[in-house]
Amino acid sequence: MSTRIKPKHQRLALLLIALAALIGATLLAIYALRDQASYFYVPAEIAADPPAPGQAIRLGGMVENGSIAMQADGVTVEFVVHDGQARVPVTFNGIRPALFVEGSGVVADGRMDADGTFVADRLLAKHDENYTPRELEGMTTAQMREELQDTVE
Repeated sequence: MSTRIKPKHQRLALLLIALAALIGATLLAIYALRDQASYFYVPAEIAADPPAPGQAIRLGGMVENGSIAMQADGVTVEFVVHDGQARVPVTFNGIRPALFVEGSGVVADGRMDADGTFVADRLLAKHDENYTPRELEGMTTAQMREELQDTVE
């Protein structure tokens, strides 16, 4: 009597092992990323339902005009992020991105503190979709096309 496993059962066992390995890898990845995941908030959502102080979140909105204030230490900046409905004061200690200016979009990673100020650990400045290289600034659309056509030929 032979105790050899049939090929059909071998494939089934291999499939079950692969499925278990895939589920295990997924669970391991979820566990490893649990502290890295942060919910994206806009100021109106923070005003309506503030997150718990100390909870890692991501804040996005526009830097309010006239709100950027540098502190005496030269690296701490305070500003206000708004979305047209609500405002959130933000404090950031570090090097600001070059595109970070009043009226621009910003995404900040950090936490809310107990007094309602967002303490940012990292700032990401957003530029608009109408990027124009310095060489093409001030040109009309027709001039830009002509300049670009000359570079292709």
